[in-house]
Amino acid sequence: MKEGVTFPLGLFEPAGSGARAISPLLWGLVWLSILVVVFIGVAVLAGIVVRGRGKREPNLVIPPRSGRGLWWIYGGVGISTIILIAFTGWTVTTMAGLTKPSAVPSLTVGVSARQWWWGFHYEAADPTKAFDTANELHIPVGEPVRFNLSSPDVIHSFWVPALGGKMDVIPGRTNQMWLEADKAGVYRGQCSEYCGREHAEMAFSIIAEPKVQFEAWRAAQQASAPIPATAELQDGLAHFVDRCGKCHSVRGTKANGAKGPDLTHLKSRATIAAGVLDNNLGNLSGWIAHPQGLKPGALMPDIAMSGPEFQSVLSYVETLK
Repeated sequence: MKEGVTFPLGLFEPAGSGARAISPLLWGLVWLSILVVVFIGVAVLAGIVVRGRGKREPNLVIPPRSGRGLWWIYGGVGISTIILIAFTGWTVTTMAGLTKPSAVPSLTVGVSARQWWWGFHYEAADPTKAFDTANELHIPVGEPVRFNLSSPDVIHSFWVPALGGKMDVIPGRTNQMWLEADKAGVYRGQCSEYCGREHAEMAFSIIAEPKVQFEAWRAAQQASAPIPATAELQDGLAHFVDRCGKCHSVRGTKANGAKGPDLTHLKSRATIAAGVLDNNLGNLSGWIAHPQGLKPGALMPDIAMSGPEFQSVLSYVETLK
């Protein structure tokens, strides 16, 4: 694939060192499974043909406890045991190799998996440079990134198949993993542990980009939201703080909720609702007006607003770039 493309939720095109380490094991298991199915199919068909040519017995015949027939059982058990031990050793070796990256991670991101969206906290030595975003991760190409995974509700699983393996996100503990992208592009991620009604709609993206572009994005994300420039936008901010600020936060305002995604730079993201909708005016309008109609069971409630209030909130949110 060329640079800048979107990598789907696929297993067979590794684009990171972690996924490349897993790929031979994956293909080994695929070919082993194919061989086992083919062998069993041929054996069953051969048995049917041989049985059909022989004398039919009216009653069940108990095979003897000795003779050539038992060697098929001994041989099958022995070969299966050797293969299982070999693949177990291969799996353990591969997993051990994935515990540490080849270089010290250049970036650490805290991942908070929730029903049903992803929160990301970009850590920094200077606390004033740390920031939060949601559902879309940006990382520099060719550098390992450390992820600290936690959840405040139920068990989730963090998975970007083109870049690496899965890691469960378990309430009450922090699991750690790392990923590295070989080439620029958008990599699809997904929760792979059933976590409730909207589990299938809990996606995220990793945008891998050259270092210069990543640093520019990070600098923009560290900035607070722009100050409303007109009376309409000031009115929209006031309504936003009153109606949305208990669940969402926007840096630089009085909205400091932590139940929902940080919206400081909402319009810099390609999607909303954890990858369910493209981030355009129509979808954003529908999501604010009636989230339960677009993602039933989501923890964002339908909030009653008058027409002018709704329009002012929508106009304000459109400035969060």
